[in-house]
Amino acid sequence: MYHAEVRLKAANMPHAMAQLDSLVQRSGGYLSAASETRADGEWRQATTIRVPPAQFRGLLTGLAGLGTIEEKKLSTDDVTAEHADVAARLQTKRTIEQQYTTLLAKAQKIKDILDIEEKLGEVREEIEATESRLKTLNNQVAYSTIELTLYQLLPQSMPDAPVVSLGSRVVEAFYDGWQLLTSLLVGAINLWPVLLLVVGSWWLWRRRRVRRLTSPTQPAPNATS
Repeated sequence: MYHAEVRLKAANMPHAMAQLDSLVQRSGGYLSAASETRADGEWRQATTIRVPPAQFRGLLTGLAGLGTIEEKKLSTDDVTAEHADVAARLQTKRTIEQQYTTLLAKAQKIKDILDIEEKLGEVREEIEATESRLKTLNNQVAYSTIELTLYQLLPQSMPDAPVVSLGSRVVEAFYDGWQLLTSLLVGAINLWPVLLLVVGSWWLWRRRRVRRLTSPTQPAPNATS
């Protein structure tokens, strides 16, 4: 079983999706699931593609023409052993079913008939489950899977610049002035020791000067002969 995961950026989503449908049809494949969203600035389409194994590589190459492949992961699973085991178990259960059917046709007693019918019902349930698993394996082997995420970036609209009124500007200026005034006041309070020292020094200097100006002048002593 072949499996691929591809993330592809397209310049034009409608054109790329139309090309994708054409590629899948030419490859003999089909789209088993698809979802489309527009979110987070992207227009995205997630698609599950089933394609015959012989066309798997060719389709991957063709996808490159839809845009820019940003991510691609490839993986394979070998289910040969599991397929053989399921097929063998199915054959065995069908053989047992045939044996119970033969016994049921020969049974005479009610108890024997009921017991055989119960066993036959259990075997048939197991056969149905095994057939379903074998059908799934056959489908997975018959078609490879490509998980494709195709996206295009959407244009982002820029918001218009807000219109500031004169009143708003006056209020903002008043608020800024008040903030400046309070900052100066807080700064002055933080410097109160310096201011106190300056004021105290000025007061002492002023007091000494006043004393010097108001004190009487001493007369000079007379010289003796």
